[in-house]
Amino acid sequence: MELRHLRYFLAVAEDGSLLSAAKNRLNTSQPSLSRQIRSLESEVGVKLLERHPRGVVLTDAGKAFLQHARSALAQVEAATEGARRLGKPDRPVFGIGFLAGHETRIPQALRILRGEAPDVEIKLSSQSSPDLAHAILRGTLDVALLRREEGLGISYRRLAEEPLVAMMPADHPLASRETISPADLEGEIYVGSATASPVVDRLVKSYAAKLGIKLDPQFDVGSLSSAISMVISTGGITLVPSYARDLLTPNVCTRPLEGEPPMIELLLGYDESNGSPLLSRLLARADELAAAT
Repeated sequence: MELRHLRYFLAVAEDGSLLSAAKNRLNTSQPSLSRQIRSLESEVGVKLLERHPRGVVLTDAGKAFLQHARSALAQVEAATEGARRLGKPDRPVFGIGFLAGHETRIPQALRILRGEAPDVEIKLSSQSSPDLAHAILRGTLDVALLRREEGLGISYRRLAEEPLVAMMPADHPLASRETISPADLEGEIYVGSATASPVVDRLVKSYAAKLGIKLDPQFDVGSLSSAISMVISTGGITLVPSYARDLLTPNVCTRPLEGEPPMIELLLGYDESNGSPLLSRLLARADELAAAT
């Protein structure tokens, strides 16, 4: 098994499409990518992806393999980054990651950092929450605005929380309503987010269990853009954090949920073993980031 197999698999899992991953992320042809994925499945000995007319969906084995693939690639990047830092001890670099849509807090973080250490080079990175967490662990990021990723040993400071809202095609029958009853979600095609955001996936399952409704995903997507495409193509519905409203295309919309909606945290994540003095000073002023909008 080669590292490129893991990178190819990760790209397909996150894009939810062989064609999109081949064209937009891997600069290869779809037939070539399909052969690489089949070769990986043959070596692993189980089917990792289910092919559908609208894209691909991870099998249960594929979901488990995805987590290990991310960890393996993170370890390789950590080794590479560590060697580079020792080999080129030049200008100090401080890495900040964030979820797309939460850029409004970054200017305040930059003001704090530049005020504390104007000579430090600041590197910004926008990724999914799981990828941000792994970047912290491998040392390519010092701090990130992300979700509470379980089981990774990352420390957190709470910045804010926001509700989940229902996202659907703009011409969906429920789009004419001002709010959506949770019971009305049951009969709809539900697009899940276990690949894109395990935290949101767990929150939705807990929410559904609490209310006694079924929200069984018929599709699983690897990013917000994939969720938008899947919702449009299937006429389905998904639940997303409310910040996503600022990132939507005109052919989809969001509506708040009636009653008490599930709330998701936005956190400042970091590694306790990171001895950066600049990280300590940023954490000491975390309340300023919490107040930023």
